Amino acid sequence: MALLKRSEVEPHEDYGFFGPGSVVWKVWSYPTSLTVGFQRSVVVEELDPPLVAAVHGTQGIYRRPRTRYDRTLRYFAMVAFAGSREVCRAADVLVKVHSKAVGRLPYGEGTYDANDPASQLWIQLTGWHSILYAYEKYGPGKLTAEEEREYWQACATAAEFQTCSPDDVPRDREGVRAYFERMRPRLSASPIARQAMTHLLRADLVLPPAPLWARPASLVVARALRIATVATMPRWMRELAGIRQSRALDVLIVPVMKASFALAHLSPRIELLLLARQSPSTVAVVAPMKLGIAPRREEVLTPAEARTRHGFTKPAEAHLDLRARQMTRVLDDGLAPSEQGLIESQDTLGPLA
Repeated sequence: MALLKRSEVEPHEDYGFFGPGSVVWKVWSYPTSLTVGFQRSVVVEELDPPLVAAVHGTQGIYRRPRTRYDRTLRYFAMVAFAGSREVCRAADVLVKVHSKAVGRLPYGEGTYDANDPASQLWIQLTGWHSILYAYEKYGPGKLTAEEEREYWQACATAAEFQTCSPDDVPRDREGVRAYFERMRPRLSASPIARQAMTHLLRADLVLPPAPLWARPASLVVARALRIATVATMPRWMRELAGIRQSRALDVLIVPVMKASFALAHLSPRIELLLLARQSPSTVAVVAPMKLGIAPRREEVLTPAEARTRHGFTKPAEAHLDLRARQMTRVLDDGLAPSEQGLIESQDTLGPLA
């Protein structure tokens, strides 16, 4: 793929919810974020029984790993960098997509629902924590105390595009640690969780086929990303999930990744070229920020302002009828959920195939 030209980039409508100078742009624009940070988040998420049941029920990560990864990464990046209308639309259609991920837990009693606020809070905090962790470990290092406060406040802002409440988002590192300690007894490495985690650690599954001469290098990159991601996971979590890696690899991978990411970060166009191999649909989201292309309106909105301007409902209150119908189809009638929302999501989140 050729290097992207400025003239080929479509500017966003506005700066969305963060913008230049924000700690979100500082952290999320570093190449650690949409690589190790993102991979860590989707792997760790699978330890939550309701969430992994939803993932297993749809089978998306197995049937179409490349497009599923691409679409999820695009949504992550949109919340950080896209215009307010785009983010509101993506959050709205994601509620519809998640409405089909409902069913009965395969292990133990109870049901799962991908739109459940508790599951959405777990996704939100695991994602934002993983992005920051990767930045600290393989990037420039720790944020200042003021920047960290801003980061977790921004996490609460971003939570307004999930079905969870921003009031439940901790505002500092201690609060985040306390949340994960509360969650720890609820986490489980069931057979489907172990299967999903092992699968998602294989970066080679989401990279496009490489020509024969480039395959050894592609496998080395995938292996390095796996080692780097596992090195961010605490020992208890690895033992729970049956993931093994030596302490020597944990230590040796750090300077390798720090140097690699620092080198990639020297050129925004090289970063975009590498991103295009990993997630083609995310390039259009990130390119305006990377290339310094101002939006059509240079303003930052709050989620409430954006919903009022663009006519969207809070995700927690959106499409309640559809969500109820899906639950009835699956839990009461024993039918497969409808595909409503999934097809229309392609214009916003990227193609399904």
